[in-house]
Amino acid sequence: MSNVNIKRLVENIRSGTNSYTPLVELVVNGIQAVEQKKEGHGLVEIEVLRNGQADLTDRMEDVDGFIVRDNGIGFTQRNRDAFDTLYTDLKAQEGGKGFGRFTCLKYFERLNVVSTYETDGAVRQRTFSMGLGNDIIVDEVDTQSDSSSTGSAVEISGVKSVKFPDKGLEVISRVLVERLLPYFVDTSCPRIVIRDAGTSAPPLPLNDYLSSEASQIVELPVPDPTFTFPSTDGAKTFRVRIFKFFAPRASRSKVSLVAHRREVTENQLQNYIPEFSEEFYEPDADEGATKGRNFVIKVYVFGDYLNDNVSLERGEFRFQADSDLFNGISQSQIEQRAAEIAQSVVGDEIAARRKRKQAKIIDYVETQAPWHRTLSRETDFSALPMNPTPRDIELTLQRAKFEKEVSTRDRVSAILSADESSDLDDQVAAVVASISETSKSELIHYVSLRRCVLDLFARALEVGEDGRYRSEGDVHDIIIQRRSDSDELDFDSHNLWMLDERLNFASYVISDKPAEASSLDRTDVTIFNRPVVFRGENEASNPVTIFEFKKPQRDDFVNASSKEDPIEQIVRYVNLIRDGAVRSRAGRNINVGETTPFYGYVVCDLTPKVQKWLEYTKNFTPMADRQGWYDWRKNINLYIEVISWDKLLKDAQMRNAIFFEKLKIG
Repeated sequence: MSNVNIKRLVENIRSGTNSYTPLVELVVNGIQAVEQKKEGHGLVEIEVLRNGQADLTDRMEDVDGFIVRDNGIGFTQRNRDAFDTLYTDLKAQEGGKGFGRFTCLKYFERLNVVSTYETDGAVRQRTFSMGLGNDIIVDEVDTQSDSSSTGSAVEISGVKSVKFPDKGLEVISRVLVERLLPYFVDTSCPRIVIRDAGTSAPPLPLNDYLSSEASQIVELPVPDPTFTFPSTDGAKTFRVRIFKFFAPRASRSKVSLVAHRREVTENQLQNYIPEFSEEFYEPDADEGATKGRNFVIKVYVFGDYLNDNVSLERGEFRFQADSDLFNGISQSQIEQRAAEIAQSVVGDEIAARRKRKQAKIIDYVETQAPWHRTLSRETDFSALPMNPTPRDIELTLQRAKFEKEVSTRDRVSAILSADESSDLDDQVAAVVASISETSKSELIHYVSLRRCVLDLFARALEVGEDGRYRSEGDVHDIIIQRRSDSDELDFDSHNLWMLDERLNFASYVISDKPAEASSLDRTDVTIFNRPVVFRGENEASNPVTIFEFKKPQRDDFVNASSKEDPIEQIVRYVNLIRDGAVRSRAGRNINVGETTPFYGYVVCDLTPKVQKWLEYTKNFTPMADRQGWYDWRKNINLYIEVISWDKLLKDAQMRNAIFFEKLKIG
């Protein structure tokens, strides 16, 4: 008698199995029972048990279990004792782990056996159930039988927890053929059929999936089906067989690792070669390209290494999935090589798909990211999805760019740390060339972003759908974010180059906020400049630049009653700075002196009202194009300009036009 805590044992069954696993186990046991009998006309019959109310859509009841019958050797005393022994080694040579029957109770409530077997020239019948307590075999009865043949009927019923995933015989049949294909391609495989219990409809023969002229599964010839990997205990050889699955249930090509003729793991081929992500198409030989069938590829991998390392539940392997230092060969290594062989078998279609993917990459680089032209010619895009998005392409290019930069830095460090080198000149030349290409890509990217900013800015100056112009805040934010300063913004997080290229080198910038947390006036943009050749931060000789923005087409600030005179705001702010009343947000004093130069700019639309105000009230001088006016306040060292939004945009476009042309941008 056995004494096993079956409930705990079943609960401890690891992942890697599913509700099809028990059915596969019973079918395999039936095949093995037929093979043990060593007689012709072997038959394994699967009956589908149903329960509950028929679904209104497919008019089918849910699957509640299965009965698997075979005309094999039956539960002889030896087979019965093996069933009653945990981890029996009775079928060790066939890959049996002595454990598979326990997966039945993981997914079904009951397992019952009715079997006839021959002993001492007589046929006997043995019936029993699988226990749920401490005994594996319960309710056993062994009697004389009137039958003249042997065989078994094993029933599993009472689906646990969730519904069985499929209903139709066609679908269930296809899953079984996929899972047991290594058996079906063996010419000695017994006949296997499936039917609904209690119906008179003829059963579906599973073997015909491979033997009929309209077969849904076709094996492909593989010129070189074997490959070898070194391992910790010697080289291991693997063999692949590749099949087309027409009218695929799941539209993904897959690779399966097989142990003892049973599929153990299954992964998508697109994980290794993205071009396998979609179905393939085979036109009809008579009808041409107008008619045909879709198919996917299924690769089965065999080998002693897989047989020797399959888990007890046959749902996974004992070696690691990605990297296995102990065994030396990982699952991903095997699957990768199998995927490469599959690629060689359907090479023409894969090549066409890669060409289409490459066309998408080229289009993205040419139209959206021209700064990546050189880098794209050096980047490996093989891991990209078959239909990559712009984001996919950009991420791949950014990764390649980072890796190239790291490589360049490493090479520079190696050159600098080397004592002597006979080919130092060649190494330096190669590194400098690499740096030059990287810098060129950065420049193209930077100038392309400028083009986008100018286009966006031009759009912001147009009348909106509501007939109104954007506020000064909207156009302000394009140049630099409001209510911020350079202690909060990265140095390249503004577009001050639109106003003046020299402002890219500003030491400290305040945008639309007081210089310190006080009641001081605020300007739109105040910039404390430093020279390109840096002589020290916040020196009195460095210029201070102040900008004021006014909403496009707004001109009420010129009214005598207005408190928003932008010229007076700039003058007032200059005086505050000169008097030492302004500090940075971090509390730093702004150092100015008698000779500190100040530059003030007002950006607004030069309506006739504004031009009249500048000429007659402010005594400003017009520029040659009359798109700007200027004045010099000698007493406070302030040069001040009033320019139009159009002039700001036009001047920025003109300054950058040569870059756009030379770099072939837009």
